[in-house]
Amino acid sequence: MNRITMLSSAEKVKGQGVASAYRELINLMTTHHADKYDVAINTYRKSEITHYHTIDFPFFLSTFAKKRRGVMVGYVHFLPETLDESLELPWIAKKVFYKYVILFYKRMDVLVVVNPSFIPQLVAYGIPEEKIKYIPNFVSANTFYPMETTEKMALRKEHGIAPDAFVAIGVGQVQHRKGVLDFIEVAKQLPEMQFIWAGGFSFGKITAGYKELKEIYDNPPANVQFPGIVERADMNAYYNMADVLFLPSFNELFPMAILEGMSSGLSVLLRDLELYEGILAGNYMEASDVAGFKAQLERMATDKAYLETAKEGAKKGAAYYSEARLTGLWQEFYDGLLKG
Repeated sequence: MNRITMLSSAEKVKGQGVASAYRELINLMTTHHADKYDVAINTYRKSEITHYHTIDFPFFLSTFAKKRRGVMVGYVHFLPETLDESLELPWIAKKVFYKYVILFYKRMDVLVVVNPSFIPQLVAYGIPEEKIKYIPNFVSANTFYPMETTEKMALRKEHGIAPDAFVAIGVGQVQHRKGVLDFIEVAKQLPEMQFIWAGGFSFGKITAGYKELKEIYDNPPANVQFPGIVERADMNAYYNMADVLFLPSFNELFPMAILEGMSSGLSVLLRDLELYEGILAGNYMEASDVAGFKAQLERMATDKAYLETAKEGAKKGAAYYSEARLTGLWQEFYDGLLKG
């Protein structure tokens, strides 16, 4: 049996999508391919394939024992420029860290990107395009699924939400890049609706805009709830309390929250970013600013046919990015590496 070793520290920091993507892949491999691949986690055993999910320095050092690592696969969840709006680092630390990120990626034999828009950017860093493979994120319908109406109402009651309220949920780290300020402004302009932001400050005070956002987080408008970082096992309940997943991010990668929300039966409202066009076209509603988001939410809340159209689009997205479809893609990918 071929050995695949997964190296990751993603789950050490709660509330980040990298950990969710990693956990989904581990579950897929151990559920569907246990008879074909011998999968181990965070060991330095001799393997045919070593899959690097995070860029820890000890992992970097392990790449120099190439005979033991086999084919080295790097999972690309971010690029240096995507970190600019997430973290506030001293300029010298930022310069060194960004160089390290690209150096780590260049040590890999193959890179897997979660968004095809990363490919030309990696090529611009000097990485050959033939070394890059696009495999999208996915979620399991066993983890994220629509609940029965009675369960949803019970959850709303538990969290102090009226049974007839129109509820929008945002998910992710509380940072400027995620559009949290626009989320709050829309909530202020729609006091009759309920808003929930599930997420917190995964990286503490080095989060970009921490002081301003922490003040809002601690003193939100009356119709906004900040439950903090929610355990992944509890997220399906939060999605099922809502009517729409509202993510006004300015810059994104391939948010796991979108796939989770779709799989949970929600309609999806996003900012009209170019990177969504190639991967989610037809699966979401969009707007470009606070006024547009407000108009979209008002229409969803009052026009049942429009809301159902939005949900149907999201449902198609959930099917496309399902565990069932991605199981075959990952097997094809790993088998191809083993065949050389």
